[in-house]
Amino acid sequence: MLKVLVVDDEPGIRTGVTRVLRNFTVGFPFMDDDFGFETLETGSGEEAIEILDKESIDIVLLDNKLPGIYGIEVLEYIRQQEYDTQVMMITSYASLDLAVKATNNGAFNFVPKPFTPQELKAAMESITKHLFLKRMTRKLNEQGKQVRFQFLSVLSHELKSPINAIEGYLRIMQEKQAGNDIDDYQVMVSRSLERIKGMRGLIMDLLDLTRIESGKKKRNINRVDITEVARMAMHSMEPMAIQKSVKIHFSGDQPLYINSDLSEIEIIFNNLLSNAIKYNREGGEVFFKVEDNSLEVTIDVEDTGLGMSEEETGKLFKEFVRIRNSKTKDITGSGLGLSIVKKLIDLNHGSITVSSQPDQGSHFRITFPKN
Repeated sequence: MLKVLVVDDEPGIRTGVTRVLRNFTVGFPFMDDDFGFETLETGSGEEAIEILDKESIDIVLLDNKLPGIYGIEVLEYIRQQEYDTQVMMITSYASLDLAVKATNNGAFNFVPKPFTPQELKAAMESITKHLFLKRMTRKLNEQGKQVRFQFLSVLSHELKSPINAIEGYLRIMQEKQAGNDIDDYQVMVSRSLERIKGMRGLIMDLLDLTRIESGKKKRNINRVDITEVARMAMHSMEPMAIQKSVKIHFSGDQPLYINSDLSEIEIIFNNLLSNAIKYNREGGEVFFKVEDNSLEVTIDVEDTGLGMSEEETGKLFKEFVRIRNSKTKDITGSGLGLSIVKKLIDLNHGSITVSSQPDQGSHFRITFPKN
């Protein structure tokens, strides 16, 4: 509901506008809901300013020839106060000078008196659309700044720790604090390489996320055998699983096809399997299943690992979210993997759900429609 202030010294104009707008709504294809209008009325510029100072007014229908201060002065006041209000002049005396001055002070347009209900409705439709787009643009700009700030803050934090650690190890080696034997520094070298690997993973995840969100990721859509991609992902993750003594059980024999980009499905499966191994217990298990369910393909990735609380699962698919507690403090990751997984699944018109309990593992389920 938009609030409309009608400022005119003619009572017939004020009541006429209120009557026309009472049951009138404005809707556009890109709006979720239609806008209705609630009108307030006043016959003077001074009272209009009082109302504007007290209430949030969306649209002002403003006559210029008013007793006391003129409408153009009310318009100047609105501009000076930077109120989030759109103004439409309704006047019988719209000279060129007035039109120029009103436009320079932010008036959206003019409606000459007398006007028909149809003319008023057309003008209200136009100004409502303009108001909506202006507010949406401002909101997107504000969100963009906030997201960029958050992005840079998190990025600097995620990169600062490994850089500091690597710098510390290098200084120890430079000063030969552990002696002259190169073997004495092997642990530091290994840890530094692990940190570099983590930073490279973060950068690659950021590039993937940027390509997806910008729409510039080139998609190569073909018939993809989900079962075969799942089997390849399992083989790729086997070395990682062996290091942690985690056993992967795969279930899926028949070919199951969807129309997709092969690389997208690989990213999804690799991320989920990698997490199922990383957040598992030593000697744990992962159950990886691909199944044909009539109109859709279902993929289950279930582990016997650390699990999560309900609060943690609720944040899981947001950017830069990592489950941080005493059990996960030594597990590296960018915090972007699952947000990328979610975006790629959405891109393929699929869905993903997760169920988990602390110390009892996690169960991810993906469904893709069969094309």
